[in-house]
Amino acid sequence: MTRTRIFFLTLLAMIAFASNSLLCRLALKHTSIDAASFTAIRMTAGALVLWLIVRIRGGTYSAAGNWPSAIALFAYAATFSYAYASLPTATGALLLFGAVQATMIGYGLWNGERLRTGQSAGLVCAFSGLAGLLIPGVSAPPLLGSVLMLCAGAAWGVYSLRGKGVGDPTCVTAGNFLRAAPLAVALSVVALPWHSLDNSGYWYAIASGALSSGVGYAIWYTALPGLKATSAATVQLSVPIIAAVGGIIFLGEAITLRLLLASTAILGGIALVIIDRQPVK
Repeated sequence: MTRTRIFFLTLLAMIAFASNSLLCRLALKHTSIDAASFTAIRMTAGALVLWLIVRIRGGTYSAAGNWPSAIALFAYAATFSYAYASLPTATGALLLFGAVQATMIGYGLWNGERLRTGQSAGLVCAFSGLAGLLIPGVSAPPLLGSVLMLCAGAAWGVYSLRGKGVGDPTCVTAGNFLRAAPLAVALSVVALPWHSLDNSGYWYAIASGALSSGVGYAIWYTALPGLKATSAATVQLSVPIIAAVGGIIFLGEAITLRLLLASTAILGGIALVIIDRQPVK
């Protein structure tokens, strides 16, 4: 692929990933859909679209994926939805991204990776920003929503770690979505006493699953072979920023000084860590 094509595919993928936050917040704030129903519709739509993409490409999905990864995917999707019942778009995306990276970096450290001085400083900076964001105060995000989003990020981090080197990533993702979708439907059945659904919320969930998740992952995995590992990691720093801009434009959300400072510390710190992840010998 040409560099121009790689650039536009990567940009589209980042916009799609950020749109998941925007669509979920839009649905749970401005429609009457409940979080469990949103999750079930999103996962089912994502599974169907990924199944269709794999079929068109002539791949096989039935043997791809596994239940532990599917459970991690379901845990991410469910806690993500419930978190956005109370969190603003930008805050949720920032907490999610920070937790994902913290999980993956922590796994590397647990398995013997050593960070250089600059990377260690970046890690301290990122965790300081996260602590500053969550310290109680007038502009602090809701505690329950924050904890749920951190759990969502941890689950996605586990899912990402389990997905390294497992073959065709699109087929594997399709297989995991097909396994996770029934779990999401079961959650919606358990949550029937709180069930609420309307037309707009339904279509937001469809868009989140089919476009932002299904098509978004397919585009990302198409662009990924053309990116260096470091570039693939650093480009994802744009997702919380794109989500924040979307929240301002489409939801009228304000960016507080606390969020701005925390974003700078968290994203800047993570950038320092992942720019050069080669372990010190």
